[in-house]
Amino acid sequence: MTSFDIVVVGAGPIGLAFAASLTASDLKVALIERRSMADLAQPAFDGREIALTHASVKILQELGAWDAIPCSEKSPLRGARVLNGSNPFALSFDAPHGSAKPLGILVPNHCIRSALFSIVREREHVRVFSGCKVVGAQVRPGNAKVTLSDGRQLTAGLLVAADSRLSALRDLLGIAADINRLGCSMLICRVRHELPHHRIATEWFDHRQTIAMLPLAQGVSSLLVTLPANEVSRLVVMNDAAFLAEMTQRCHGRLGKMSLASSRHAYSLVTTWADRFWMPRAALIGDAAVGMHPVTAHGFNIGLGGQHRLAEGILAAWGKGTDIADPTLLRQYETRLRLSAAPLYHATNMLVKLYTDERPLARAARHVGLRLGQHLPFIRRGISAALRR
Repeated sequence: MTSFDIVVVGAGPIGLAFAASLTASDLKVALIERRSMADLAQPAFDGREIALTHASVKILQELGAWDAIPCSEKSPLRGARVLNGSNPFALSFDAPHGSAKPLGILVPNHCIRSALFSIVREREHVRVFSGCKVVGAQVRPGNAKVTLSDGRQLTAGLLVAADSRLSALRDLLGIAADINRLGCSMLICRVRHELPHHRIATEWFDHRQTIAMLPLAQGVSSLLVTLPANEVSRLVVMNDAAFLAEMTQRCHGRLGKMSLASSRHAYSLVTTWADRFWMPRAALIGDAAVGMHPVTAHGFNIGLGGQHRLAEGILAAWGKGTDIADPTLLRQYETRLRLSAAPLYHATNMLVKLYTDERPLARAARHVGLRLGQHLPFIRRGISAALRR
């Protein structure tokens, strides 16, 4: 089969979620991914823990993926603390008093991918093209066409890019994007520690580094350290004893003695904002449209909500027998995604600039900002409500 209704490029969690969202119809979907089928079926641990909002959990439940994730891999988040340098003051975010619901739930990225792929692979109207990539793309008035690296050509009524913030398909389509390579990297690993985390996440903006500790199982947290790329490269290859000694020093012993509970992983930090989220016969979803800085841990939620809205529009058009790539439908998708993503995207970038500025005035402004946020309840309640939605 070379003719499809929709071709999705990229089988990361957002591309998989989008394909799964369309299985309520008989739309023929092609999913193209450069990784092998074995890697898709059993994705390896990659260090990343996704902080899911309740809205994202609901979407995963509707797709049937939530129950496929082991309960042992779901870690409720009861609160968060933001600190600045050596100052003991912390801006606090907590679940409402007396509420049984947490702020959010932490789930490993590879578990989300595995659960979504298990749904997609069982659907007869979805075909996965693994181990190949798109090397050519054309959009025409009636359809879109892609050429794969093995020479095959596929046509579809709609082409969807879900292939990362450095999207090759976005480039092939000629859609420009604001890409900011931040010159730093994030090291992630799980650690065991002596002191309890009380299911409270901590984000600590220290001088020339940012550290986050995300609470997982009892006595286990995900440690995230953002540093210049060369420093992260050095830490990745360190022997375990030297690495743990340096991490304990960098964390000022906040959680006591630590030991490694996983492998170490490093990721270069890049933010992306595409100039357009659609063009005739094509749309961008996930990081291909908006690649958020991970400091707010909200990028996946933005992407999951965006693909959900696009899929709803497509299913409505399919149900009425109208064009699934209707320009009005795609324009509405872009408008809604911009409205939901733009405030958080730009505020996050401003936050990162402020909290990585080492000038004395910026340090003072950071502390004043945290104090102000703590004494303006509507700010904290607004952010907490956004996390719970």
